[in-house]
Amino acid sequence: MRRRVFLLLVAISALFLGATPFTTASEPTWQAGFAKARITPEPGLWMAGYAARDHAADGTLHDLWIKALALEDSKGRQAVLVSMDLLGMPQSMYANICKRVEKQSGLAQAALMLCASHTHSGPVLRGALLDIYPLDDEQIAQIEKYSAELETTVVETVARALADLQPAQLAVSTSEATFGANRRALRTGATGDAAPTDPAVPVLSVRSDQGKLRAIVFGYACHNTTLDIYRWNGDYAGFAQLDLQSQHPGAEAMFVAGCGADQNPHPRRTIELCEQHGLALANAVSKALAATMEPVAPELRTAMKTIDLPYGEQPGVEQLKKTAEGSNYAARWAQRLLAEIEAGKPFAKSYPAYPVQVWQLGQFRLVALGGEVVVDYAFNLRNRLGENTWVAAYTNDVMAYIPSARVRAEGGYEAGAFNVYGLPAVSWAPDIQDRIVNTVEALAAQLENE
Repeated sequence: MRRRVFLLLVAISALFLGATPFTTASEPTWQAGFAKARITPEPGLWMAGYAARDHAADGTLHDLWIKALALEDSKGRQAVLVSMDLLGMPQSMYANICKRVEKQSGLAQAALMLCASHTHSGPVLRGALLDIYPLDDEQIAQIEKYSAELETTVVETVARALADLQPAQLAVSTSEATFGANRRALRTGATGDAAPTDPAVPVLSVRSDQGKLRAIVFGYACHNTTLDIYRWNGDYAGFAQLDLQSQHPGAEAMFVAGCGADQNPHPRRTIELCEQHGLALANAVSKALAATMEPVAPELRTAMKTIDLPYGEQPGVEQLKKTAEGSNYAARWAQRLLAEIEAGKPFAKSYPAYPVQVWQLGQFRLVALGGEVVVDYAFNLRNRLGENTWVAAYTNDVMAYIPSARVRAEGGYEAGAFNVYGLPAVSWAPDIQDRIVNTVEALAAQLENE
């Protein structure tokens, strides 16, 4: 009788404190482990994100991190989510990391999710954005060295997180933030359906079996582009993580970028504004944590499929020759593609192995899409799969903008930005949205039927 009264009092206390009540030892539970590593480069490495940059990084505003959350359900099925203060992971590095993690930790590709924050104040990585900047051989060698070290650090951090597994309770909730603004609205004054935004701030809490908060995973659909300075930082998401860790001592915060390819923080361009946006997001997350969160049953299933995404229009020789006459990144892109034509190397007709990933955690679904995904995908998939669906972008492989059918038809930068990413295309095929959404639905159905 005393035991039952004690558990009831703990549950009531946890509810008022915003904590998820812990289960008794005889009930099935999650296991969770956490590890992190500092990945701040030394000054002198080129920064990713803005084509207008004209020199390498010259300092640090705050450190960059990778953080790994390992999960194991009541049947021993495991998965690891990794948050990274990076613009994005190139496909070759993603493939290398997956192979090494599977060899070292036995974790299949479907059970590893690499989430980039898309900060524009992180380093250039191997095989990405090389047309954008006038890189010499020494700088390319530095990028290669850093990228190789980063691969190893990710693999080792995943292993440490798995080694840290302890009984845990998971819960989810949602809050809102409003500093994200549609880019086309900012540029043209568009409103309504022509300029959607997604204020949702999904939150996953990880607590010990005694109710102590260990990790906070949160998302928001907005570019990390408040700052364009030359000091390493995680932009507003970096400040939000620091603020959350200050508000909740002993807990680690992890940011997962949403479908914010067509969203910018507004206003922007000062450190004060970046700190302000970070604090606004952190306060929204804390509000969700203080509310009654929905416990997540200890059931984990993962699925993944890579698909080819066909290109639509591709650049012709005359178009490339005209573009190559310039001196900017588009000219370097055109010059490289012309050299490939002259060498007899045909252009690929599609982007290979675009990653689509779905995790089912109890009643909660996490969808992870590669590339810079526009906000329409979040609305579309939540409508199709349910409001308990969290759609993340910038995961695993960031290769280009991924437009919806609407944005593709409208055209403009967010329809692809192929010369930024170096791809031999001018547009995606018209069915790009259907291909991706249909794959997500098929994977979600597969998990439901397992």
